[in-house]
Amino acid sequence: MIINQSCSMIIFGGTGDLTHRKLIPALYHLMYQEMLPEGFAVISVGRQKKNNEEYREELYQSVLKYSRFPMDKTIWDQLCEKIYYRAFSFDEGDGYESLKADLQQMDQVHHTRGNRLYYLAVSPENFAPIVEKLKEHGVTAKRGCWQRVVIEKPFGQDLASAQQLNNRIGKVFSEQDTYRIDHYLGKEMIQNIMVIRFANTIFEPLWNHQYIDHIQITAAETEGVGSRGGYYEKAGALRDMVQNHLLQLLAITAMEPPGKNEAEAIRDEKVKILKAIHFPKDSIVHQHVALGQYRGYHMEEKVSPQSTTETYVALKLFLDCDRWKGVPFYIRTGKKLQQKTSQVVIQFKQPDKTFYKECESGCNPNLLVIKIQPEEGTLLQFNAKKPGNLQQILPVGMNFCQNCNLENNSPEAYEKLLLDVMDGDASRFTRWDEVENAWRLIDEISSSCEAALVEEYLPGGWGPEGAQQLIERSGHRWWNL
Repeated sequence: MIINQSCSMIIFGGTGDLTHRKLIPALYHLMYQEMLPEGFAVISVGRQKKNNEEYREELYQSVLKYSRFPMDKTIWDQLCEKIYYRAFSFDEGDGYESLKADLQQMDQVHHTRGNRLYYLAVSPENFAPIVEKLKEHGVTAKRGCWQRVVIEKPFGQDLASAQQLNNRIGKVFSEQDTYRIDHYLGKEMIQNIMVIRFANTIFEPLWNHQYIDHIQITAAETEGVGSRGGYYEKAGALRDMVQNHLLQLLAITAMEPPGKNEAEAIRDEKVKILKAIHFPKDSIVHQHVALGQYRGYHMEEKVSPQSTTETYVALKLFLDCDRWKGVPFYIRTGKKLQQKTSQVVIQFKQPDKTFYKECESGCNPNLLVIKIQPEEGTLLQFNAKKPGNLQQILPVGMNFCQNCNLENNSPEAYEKLLLDVMDGDASRFTRWDEVENAWRLIDEISSSCEAALVEEYLPGGWGPEGAQQLIERSGHRWWNL
């Protein structure tokens, strides 16, 4: 174990859903695998009044419910004795003074070496005030140790608010110590995209406009907005999913090979892609975007009866760079769709139709499908001769599923990301210029789209008719695999 991983983890929002469903189970998984540092402690901060014993029992029940490993009472007890709860309001000065004393005690009792990981599992309006309070009460000074802050999405609501938030955070934590988390980047198959591409000579030489016809990126959900109606009314699918998750997927898929397998080199290449994304501003904008809202959205909690918020968005984007000249990138995401799935589909160009007469009307295209969730794996589709005396060509597939076997229990995204923060590895976190360029594009798209473009669609299908027209207009079709 790297000794510099030792730290106190301070969770603001300690009674919230994220802490119970993801963060504490992730810590239990790491403890189960003997991957947590010896010098480690957790201080959870929340507004609800309760003592350590009550809080630990609530976390125990959450781990029983959400853990991917069976409950081992011995392991839980080892983690449990490192977890503390403190109740105070985020704007309460005395609470931060008590936290300061608690952290000093953690250094002595749990040997956390003065290193602190501040995790803001709170509403976005609390991000900057909490950070400023930490500085005001003198608990962010390094003094030979590290101090890092983890900020959940959304980082801003548009470019202007993101810039304002970044300025406030930057007065306390340097860019190097600011970890803007996008849990998608911690998923196993997203981590695998670079390996599949750069560690296999059968793919990288073909990864360009000469051989690839187009690329599709899909993140589909079967559930509606549920209790998140108040948030969703302000965000919509464009800001909730495209600005972070899907643009990150596009950047990882399309980027040039980094000079080194290091955080800054990787993020430099992603920024180049985000800057290269082209979206039209003229009258043909409707050919590049389709917006939808599922029927019944108006009935959701905290949703306006007159709402024109989109719960579905499909985009057709191009990149202004030599590698991807003329290659369309189709992006789609939505709620209340037929299937829960996230995937990247690379469709290669058609083979020479003059060689086999069976392909005169078009053979099935070669596909590389990177399955992110719920199934994790890859599918490579290619053409082969059908067994028999007749000359028939049909598509066959080589399918790899890494989580189909119950023995292969893939790590949760938060496990890897928490370890990365402790290690100081920012490669799976978004740098400010990534966020800035993503918001610039989203603002541009949003300002080009009118509410009239939002089309109602029925739950249980694949979105509005406009999304089908968007892709069929170019002679393509969505792959619902």
